Amino acid sequence: MARTKGRNAGWGEETLAVHAGEFVDPVTRASSPNLVMSSTFAPEKLTGFSARDEQGYEGFIYGRVSSPTVKQLEDKLAALEGAESALAFASGVAAAHALICGRLSKGDHIIVPDANYVGIAELTRDTLPRFGIDASFVDLSDLGAVAAAIRPNTRMLWLETPANPTMKLCDIAALAKLAHDRGVRDVAVDSTYATPIATQPLSLGADFVVHSLTKYFCGHGDAMGGAVIGRKTELASLNLEASVHFGGILSPFNAWLIMRGAATLPIRMRAHESAAMKVAAFLDQHPAVSRVFYPGLASHPQHELARRQMKNFSGMMTFQTKRPGPEIAARMVDELEIIHYAVSLGHHRSLIYWIGTDDIQGSTFRHDAAQLKRYRDYAGDGVFRLSVGIESPDDLIADLARVLTLS
Repeated sequence: MARTKGRNAGWGEETLAVHAGEFVDPVTRASSPNLVMSSTFAPEKLTGFSARDEQGYEGFIYGRVSSPTVKQLEDKLAALEGAESALAFASGVAAAHALICGRLSKGDHIIVPDANYVGIAELTRDTLPRFGIDASFVDLSDLGAVAAAIRPNTRMLWLETPANPTMKLCDIAALAKLAHDRGVRDVAVDSTYATPIATQPLSLGADFVVHSLTKYFCGHGDAMGGAVIGRKTELASLNLEASVHFGGILSPFNAWLIMRGAATLPIRMRAHESAAMKVAAFLDQHPAVSRVFYPGLASHPQHELARRQMKNFSGMMTFQTKRPGPEIAARMVDELEIIHYAVSLGHHRSLIYWIGTDDIQGSTFRHDAAQLKRYRDYAGDGVFRLSVGIESPDDLIADLARVLTLS
């Protein structure tokens, strides 16, 4: 695992999760991080009025440019990813928008997965073309297809691994080498499902890592946030436009909540994986279930890549049922006692949701006929997305067994 220089050098991930970015307050001697809610700060020396004038100033002037509590979270995120720097934003989509629109310009081209998180899928399909940025949607498990999609004006390759909701994996090292060898400037990886406890994309050749901090980093379902992590010089220039001009900054209160959650990320990810392995094995053998997609199962079509690229298989899976999904989903809404039928993921409590193929193809994955067929061949009429929490796996299995066994 890559290590940052200085104070964090040589620390294990558990120590980084607790201590990186944090310090004993020199005035109050408080052990826990302060929550600094101020929107403005009194500089210690004369500075200019523009945010551009703050670039060489070590302190804080205005909360839209930087904030003490947010900065502490950013330092922790960078340390956990083995990176030089991080920028926090108000949500995962805000972070993705900041990176994509901060790095791309009119006439540029981006390659994205043909099935990925809906927020990014819709941003690249519906919004980018209005600003003259072209996008191609490719099966990133096919290196030949990716190579064929690269153009002279391709500036970014966007990866998501494991992908939401298909659970497909991207070979980060192979794709980053391919892209860079062909002149693609930026390789960005949405690593929300994996977290740095499973995968550190920068060590595999990626240029940027993106997280929805709302998910595993926060871990408690009570704060939204996002982050872009990478090299210091590139993030410094990105900050001026993405934070100052786009304005999607993270609230210090949310930063404080996410920092609290991040402290237990390594031990939570071990608990998520342990429970998910047992739940996935149960679903894989259940007569009402037709297929399970979980990287930790040998039945996952990219299990060998998962073993090579992931130190932790995380708590995310999808599965298909033999009976119609909406029928079982309706029963889940009424009868689940432990698992919440709700969107989002990565919380300490388990969450499940039905994602119908017709719905997602009509609203999000508007492909050509071949791509639509590929998605339907993979996902059937739909999948249940299950985020396994840290509850007893036996209790989760009993909860699922009751709603899957239809008379």
